[in-house]
Amino acid sequence: MSVGGGANMKKVEDLDVFKLSHSLTLEIFETTKTFPEEEKFGLISQMRRAAYSVPMNLMEGAHRLGSKEYRQFVGIAKGSAGEIKYQLLLAKDLKHHIRGSLLESQTKL
Repeated sequence: MSVGGGANMKKVEDLDVFKLSHSLTLEIFETTKTFPEEEKFGLISQMRRAAYSVPMNLMEGAHRLGSKEYRQFVGIAKGSAGEIKYQLLLAKDLKHHIRGSLLESQTKL
């Protein structure tokens, strides 16, 4: 589905924010594989859900009928990005192994 208006319409999959959030999701899934088993239903689950919520809400919003609805889903995606930012800080402070590239991504959220 496309976002924007008129001749400037882009597929949501072509937006940098979508590409970055998808890459971040993949990296979070890979990184959380190394977390302790005790985090399986806690931090691992929360981080993964927040991560895929960002591109999922961008995609869902783009498939809605109007720009007002799209903006609402962008807002939800932005909230999920905020969750990820804190979850990365928490995981780092709990001494879980966090890849350097994920910590760099934290500044982009």
